[in-house]
Amino acid sequence: MSAETQNNVIVSPEDIELAEKYKSEANEYFKKQDFNNAIELYTKAIEKNPNVAIYYANRSFAYLKTECFGYALTGASKAVELDKTYVKGYYRRAAAHMSLGKFKEALKDYEYVTKVRPNDKDAKMKYSECNKIVKKIAFEKAISVEDNKKNIADSINLDAMTIENEYTGPALEDGKVTLKFMKDLMELYKNQGKLHRKYAYKILLDIKAFFMKQPSIIDVTIGDDDKFTVCGDIHGQFYDLMNIFELNGLPSETNPYLFNGDFVDRGSFSVECIFTLFSFKLLYPNHFFMSRGNHESVTMNQMYGFDGEVKSKYTAQMADLFTEVYNWLPLAHCLNKRVLVMHGGLFSRDDVTLEEIRSIERNRQPPRGGPHVRVALVGPAPATRTSAQ
Repeated sequence: MSAETQNNVIVSPEDIELAEKYKSEANEYFKKQDFNNAIELYTKAIEKNPNVAIYYANRSFAYLKTECFGYALTGASKAVELDKTYVKGYYRRAAAHMSLGKFKEALKDYEYVTKVRPNDKDAKMKYSECNKIVKKIAFEKAISVEDNKKNIADSINLDAMTIENEYTGPALEDGKVTLKFMKDLMELYKNQGKLHRKYAYKILLDIKAFFMKQPSIIDVTIGDDDKFTVCGDIHGQFYDLMNIFELNGLPSETNPYLFNGDFVDRGSFSVECIFTLFSFKLLYPNHFFMSRGNHESVTMNQMYGFDGEVKSKYTAQMADLFTEVYNWLPLAHCLNKRVLVMHGGLFSRDDVTLEEIRSIERNRQPPRGGPHVRVALVGPAPATRTSAQ
């Protein structure tokens, strides 16, 4: 019986054929945007024939779609290892590096792709985008230290903002969020209206002041007979958010919620989602909870649309203020001292404790490594096996 040999792995013709079958099936699932089933079938193809770079690159792309960036990076790197001339392997690895904030590494891969494919417009655009980010980071590092950057919140003058006579939208009552305001706000957003910028800025300033006083892990006590709802990624899908409230009830002191990160990006109504969530947090500070995800960061907001949406609907200044607010979002919640809820994966170290997470100085963009980035970044890293103690 003949067999294929590469990288010291011997594969039978039957397994080669079966691997191709799995790949074709995975491609069909990918086209339907069923990425989890696609990943499962690409994995089966790899198990039958681990010598084919395209299987790893395709699975890497599917992992990118599900935001499992660590796995995406590992798969793309394996594709390059198997075939150093396989351009898509470099392209997928660059995308994974970008998503993980490793811009210099991404730039090297994009540079390789543009040299091999000089007429590839998409590769040129990605290279240019990545190069701008690398230069911007270098420039900012040269002129300032992150901790000493200008505080946008201090420059906001609410008194200078006038409520025009023609504005008919919801208004804060004595500067405070009320249940009536919330109902009016959601109705406004359902009709694709816009909250006045004075109220929008006021909400952001108040929520920042609140989060600044909160610890990195919020301890939540839930009674034995009490209901508590945990929600995952909203990603700017305002009408999905409204459907959650329609099915499960509005947030209240007897109907508490925890939204576990990734409130914005991708969807077209990220601004509406985040103001709704922040406002509920101000209304029910002890019964409505929010934790930071990887999309509450500058890099993701610039790549996936939130930054541009805020600038379009309001101002660049407000986009910067959102960054300040996101830096203060809690990183995790501990329910009844038994359940740890956080947006990211587990840790690469065995000895991470809750106290270590509590001690994280979170007022910053997620770093490239350590517990901070693991708590906020989605998806486990390769060889993850650990837990908090």
